[in-house]
Amino acid sequence: MSLGESAFWILATLADKRRHGYAIIREVERTSGGEVVLKVATLYAALERLERVGCLVADGEEVVDGRVRRYYRLTEAGLDRLTAEIRRLEDRASAARVRLQSRTALAGGPS
Repeated sequence: MSLGESAFWILATLADKRRHGYAIIREVERTSGGEVVLKVATLYAALERLERVGCLVADGEEVVDGRVRRYYRLTEAGLDRLTAEIRRLEDRASAARVRLQSRTALAGGPS
């Protein structure tokens, strides 16, 4: 079963270090080239679901300007899930590329 787009980008964002919610939102937008803009409600629903299935865990809190920031980090299960999803996406892209190259070869060049 594939990860949804939000979950994929959240796990990818947490692959290199722990982050708090707002930092996840900013990093997902940056990393996706602005194609994915998480709403706060979407982020926290996804974080809860990913935590429930063991892909990430809460990893500390700090108070900044009177607001609590909760940090999250990827678990080994989350890393495995992200790795599997990347492999799945690469396999799909490879299959599509083969079809495209076959079409180009049959047509005698790009069309």
